Amino acid sequence: MAFLNESSTPLLEVEGLHMNFGGIRALFDFSFKVDEGEILSVIGPNGAGKTTLINCVSGIYRAKKGTILFKGREITRRNPNQIAQLGMARTFQNIALFRGMTVLDNMLIGQGYLLHYGLLGAALFLGRALNEEVRGRDKVEEIIEFLDLQHVRKSPVGGLPYGMQKKVELGRALAMEPKLLLIDEPVSGMNLEETEDMARYVLDINEELGITIILIEHDMGLVMDISHRITVLNFGLKIAEGAPKEIAKNPEVIKAYLGEVGD
Repeated sequence: MAFLNESSTPLLEVEGLHMNFGGIRALFDFSFKVDEGEILSVIGPNGAGKTTLINCVSGIYRAKKGTILFKGREITRRNPNQIAQLGMARTFQNIALFRGMTVLDNMLIGQGYLLHYGLLGAALFLGRALNEEVRGRDKVEEIIEFLDLQHVRKSPVGGLPYGMQKKVELGRALAMEPKLLLIDEPVSGMNLEETEDMARYVLDINEELGITIILIEHDMGLVMDISHRITVLNFGLKIAEGAPKEIAKNPEVIKAYLGEVGD
């Protein structure tokens, strides 16, 4: 899959990132960049540091050393809400939805930080408050249609099948109207049909909505099919980076996944 970068400045740039948990090295001198419009997948064995990486990028963790630039601004020490306001959203490996709330209400939460009216505006619900609420609801309804969730929009999330809950979490992230979307293992626990559906949605988000994506995923078939580039982590170190075809035949990547092959 070809990707043409039309911008000379990366949307996201990470330089020399270090992250430890006690004596455990999670990331060591890790650097990479993501160009606008790209799907970059980050892969590696369990414990390689993939989720730690996006936790650092999204502000959940603060790296011990290194620099993170998003849209040319340093965000290394910013809080998650400040980073979200700049245009970054994420999903989680373990579903983090409000199970007793409906699909619609879960997604409306994603619009929350985009609302800028005060307490008085909320009480009167006129002018700016009304306009922003209407705009936010319209945006969420568009996402519900985009993800084919119209038939469950008023259903409590806790009663939905696992694969559909994953779509709702993806929708909530989209409701934040991000420029960069971090997706952590979107097809874990899914069957083949659900995996194929999710792959199509990820591609559509990138191609139709124009959102740049960092994807963390173990399903190599999905990664190879939809990625523009792939970065490979092992024990916190970047061991390879390149196009899917290059990564598939890289001996360091094969060794990391399969181990040494005896004579």
